[in-house]
Amino acid sequence: MTCTFFGHRDCPYDVGEDLRNAIIDLIENKGVDRFLVGNNGNFDSLVLSTLRKSKSEFPHIDYCVVLAYLLSNSRFDYPTLYPEGIESIPRKYAISYRNDYMLKQSDFVVAYITHNSGGAYRFFSLAKNQGKTCINLYKT
Repeated sequence: MTCTFFGHRDCPYDVGEDLRNAIIDLIENKGVDRFLVGNNGNFDSLVLSTLRKSKSEFPHIDYCVVLAYLLSNSRFDYPTLYPEGIESIPRKYAISYRNDYMLKQSDFVVAYITHNSGGAYRFFSLAKNQGKTCINLYKT
C-alpha cells in the first residue's frame, strides 16, 4: 500500500507529532509500506524528516521524494524519483504533473490543508473524489 502527501507550503512545524502518529498508524494498522512526497515547502520538508526517522524504526518501509524538475548538478541525500514523461512538461505545470503522478500511485493521502484554494487543496479534493482514504492534519 502506498501513501502520498499534499500540504500548503507554509505548514507550521508543530504539526510534526500528528504527522508522525498518522504515519505510524498507516504502517502498523493499514499496511502502508511505501511513501511518496514532493519537495516544495515546509510540509514536504517535515514529511521527509519524519519518514527518515520512521525508517529506522520500521526498516521495511520505503520512501522517496518525487521530483517535479531537475536542477543542474542536483545531489540528494535521500531517495528520489523522476516521473516518466515529466521532462516534456512545461516547468509551470511540472508540480501538477508530479502531484497527479503521486496521486495515481497512492491508496492513502495525508495532508495539511487549511484553506480551499491552491494545488494542495486541489489534489486533496481529487483524492477524496477518487475514493482514496484521506487524512487532513489541520485542526480548526
